[in-house]
Amino acid sequence: MAKEQKQKEKVVVILGPTATGKSHCAIELAKSFHGEIISGDSMLVYRDMNIGTAKPTAEELAAVPHHLVNILPPEASFSVVDFKEQAQRLITEINARGHLPIIAGGTGLYIKALLEDYAFNSVSEDSELRAQLTREAEQQGAAALHARLAALDAAAAERIHPNNVRRVVRALEAALSGEQVNQYTASESPYDALVIGLEMERSALYERINKRVDIMLEQGLEQEVRSLLARGVSPDCQSMQSIGYRQMVWYLNGSLPYDEAVDKLKQATRNFAKRQITWYKKMPYIKWLQLEKQPNYANVVGRICEILVEKGFSL
Repeated sequence: MAKEQKQKEKVVVILGPTATGKSHCAIELAKSFHGEIISGDSMLVYRDMNIGTAKPTAEELAAVPHHLVNILPPEASFSVVDFKEQAQRLITEINARGHLPIIAGGTGLYIKALLEDYAFNSVSEDSELRAQLTREAEQQGAAALHARLAALDAAAAERIHPNNVRRVVRALEAALSGEQVNQYTASESPYDALVIGLEMERSALYERINKRVDIMLEQGLEQEVRSLLARGVSPDCQSMQSIGYRQMVWYLNGSLPYDEAVDKLKQATRNFAKRQITWYKKMPYIKWLQLEKQPNYANVVGRICEILVEKGFSL
């Protein structure tokens, strides 16, 4: 008699470039499907970094259960390996409760590693590789080494300044070690997953991004960064190298005038959105929903609900 195949755990993912409304849709969806949200955003794990990360408000976080939000101090490191381990555990626990895990977020490597069950080696120091990468930086320049990192791990490249060669080398060391292990690349996902992507015409998306940055500044992004620096958070740590925080540090330390720092912040965010879109093209199982310039999110969430019901996910 054939052995009965174990039923896969259910999970829904809502992804897309920054500023497309993923968190809002995930919260509304969770209300309808007894859902619990797992953040798939590499920055929402940090406490006291709320404005620059566009973190959901306290009211939104309280509306439905959220996981992997506000779990680490700003000085801590958080990697794709950490995310995969914790997300796997949470998906199992949430399914066991009879609830629906909903991953909301835009860090493409995190989602891909989870859904395709990447296997990562624990990265120990490889002195030979580290020396080789350091030589490359000396011979080809820091920008070339940073570009190589961006091709392998866009999220890490976004966090690390091109001139911080030591951190670029360490990130490349980790990325190259990750490349050398077996990975699922076909339909071998361990999950019964529905992956929804939110997309928008490029000029409309960029307009939303610029407006979002203006709102962050009105909400007090500069003061948030000042407070972090004042309490001793290093501008070189992983969290402070991210978009928004890095540019505000440049302004606060006198490297850039305010207007130029804001322009660089907007440009970096637009470039990040472009890289996210490029990354998602590596994930052919995404079901894309096209958003209008002024999205009607009630309709968007309604359509996602219809898709879930069609796929057999119960309300």
